[in-house]
Amino acid sequence: MPAISLTSVRKSYGSSAPAVDNLDLEIPDGSFTCLLGPSGCGKTTTLRMISGLESLNAGTITVGGRVMDSTHQGVFVPPEKRGMGLVFQNYALWPHLTVAKNVEFGLRVRKVKPAQRAERATAALKMMQIDWAADRYPAQLSGGQQQRVSLARMLAVSPDVLLLDEPLSNLDAQLRLDMRAELKRIHDETGHTIVFVTHDQLEAMTMATHVVVMNKGVVQQMAPPMEVYNRPANTFVARFVGSPPMNLFEAGDDTARDTFTGAVRERVLAARPDLTERLATVGVRPENLRLLHDAEEPPADAFVFEGTVKTALPTGSSWTVLVTAGRTELYLVSYTDVRATPATPVRCAVRTADLHLFDTSGKRLPDDAAGAAPMKENTATWAS
Repeated sequence: MPAISLTSVRKSYGSSAPAVDNLDLEIPDGSFTCLLGPSGCGKTTTLRMISGLESLNAGTITVGGRVMDSTHQGVFVPPEKRGMGLVFQNYALWPHLTVAKNVEFGLRVRKVKPAQRAERATAALKMMQIDWAADRYPAQLSGGQQQRVSLARMLAVSPDVLLLDEPLSNLDAQLRLDMRAELKRIHDETGHTIVFVTHDQLEAMTMATHVVVMNKGVVQQMAPPMEVYNRPANTFVARFVGSPPMNLFEAGDDTARDTFTGAVRERVLAARPDLTERLATVGVRPENLRLLHDAEEPPADAFVFEGTVKTALPTGSSWTVLVTAGRTELYLVSYTDVRATPATPVRCAVRTADLHLFDTSGKRLPDDAAGAAPMKENTATWAS
């Protein structure tokens, strides 16, 4: 399966800010790459440029070493000749055709012989476990079943690259879970290069081999899912990836800090004096904050602070608790029952190793300095 390369790619519409701005991106051969970001970040535009549905204003796109689109070379390969399969957010099934005929449609356009069309369509339907519905019409199927048909239609043409534009967004929670498992299985079985657009971080974290976080047409970070989660490249990624999002608070030397943020800065600089001039923001994941019950002793290397409960929200498997410490509000996750009412004083703890440090531009600071112990030494989480 081919790798995909985008070099200095730019796309804008009229005089507005670029939808994609000077994008350099390498999508590895055989990877399941998720383009993740908020609405308007440029992820769908990027997918459409790869597929050929959008032309470039500048830059070059190559697939498997073959130039598909290049403004300076004057090359543009039309979508139907790129060897790609595209699945849209809506299923785009022909209502007057049976499921089997819908799956055969792309093969018919390619003038594949009828017997071979039927064979490949049947194989694709079996792969998607929807072959029992071959003679039904789309209106007779549920949303999840229609999505399976849409995927089968794409797989039937044996594309080199699979492009999926938020294909699960119209499904309910259980169907989304089922389809995530199906897409993961397809990738494992076929080894196709898959590019998947989503704004749902859970989809990206559970399915992808690589996550590309985008904002305002610019790549913020590209890495395996757990690296994006454990080592966000900047404060945007830290806020966007995670539910609840990472707690971030100012801790720079020129900040009017309260007792809590001042104590955190002092704690950090005691371990990392090399960051005195650069430290501006400190972050901590809610699951790395521990609510101490009664006289419970904190873990080793933990910073203990006092706070006040603002609200406690049960989620079923855990509790999300909003705590005020000084002038700072922090979310924490507890995996045991929390019966604290608003205004209840509590003790909390966080290990120094679980703090994330960022400079004045929002960029992640190095995890260690020469001869200094790392601030982030492992990825373990607590169960309160």
